[in-house]
Amino acid sequence: MNIINIEHISKVYKVGTEEVHALRDISIKINKNEYAAIMGPSGSGKSTLMNMLGCLDTPSTGVYDFSGKSVSQMNDNELAKIRNKEIGFVFQTFNLLARSDAIHNVELPLIYAGVPKAERRERAQQALIDVGLQDRMHHKPNELSGGQRQRVAVARALVTRPSIILADEPTGNLDSKTGEEIMYLFNQIYEKGNTIILVTHEEYIAEHAERIVRIKDGLIESDAKVLKRYIPKLEKISEGEGI
Repeated sequence: MNIINIEHISKVYKVGTEEVHALRDISIKINKNEYAAIMGPSGSGKSTLMNMLGCLDTPSTGVYDFSGKSVSQMNDNELAKIRNKEIGFVFQTFNLLARSDAIHNVELPLIYAGVPKAERRERAQQALIDVGLQDRMHHKPNELSGGQRQRVAVARALVTRPSIILADEPTGNLDSKTGEEIMYLFNQIYEKGNTIILVTHEEYIAEHAERIVRIKDGLIESDAKVLKRYIPKLEKISEGEGI
């Protein structure tokens, strides 16, 4: 079952009197419970494609269907609803509120969605438990390590029970050991039946997915299954300061 269906989309930006073609005739399908990585060098168009997939932007031409809904011509309010209900975002820079503790950061999307206080607090607590931060719920970002902050971001992405998790360079600000533990966490999320789209320029990170889509000069260069997907072998994510 396709959760994302993009057909012949392009994206053209006007820079002064010039036109920049960021995407050129891209077609891609993402199935439910698929783990896909989008790879490409700087300037390849992968970030523009991520913005399209995440309903942060709309194509200049072409068709984009998300869970059977046409989002190509949606207005800003309609796109915001899709983002809040259907997509869980994980960013390289964590994007946490510095003055709020972990549980408030996680429940923030539920506040925007109008979920009652008791329910959103319960769901936020469970999301933090699921990522191994049951002892860090009331810590602020500056009291957490980089890995812990990213796990808060993952919990925030999961708390709305989205259709897909869209992760943009999720290990970019982490050391290799901590990055591997975050990728182990993504593997657990995938094995529970979630759909994950990972955007990265790192080959070894992309190999955690089951499919790699390579973008170059605004075009899909290749789209293939990973012959031997790298599955982290950690027994568990480190507790406390270990991550």
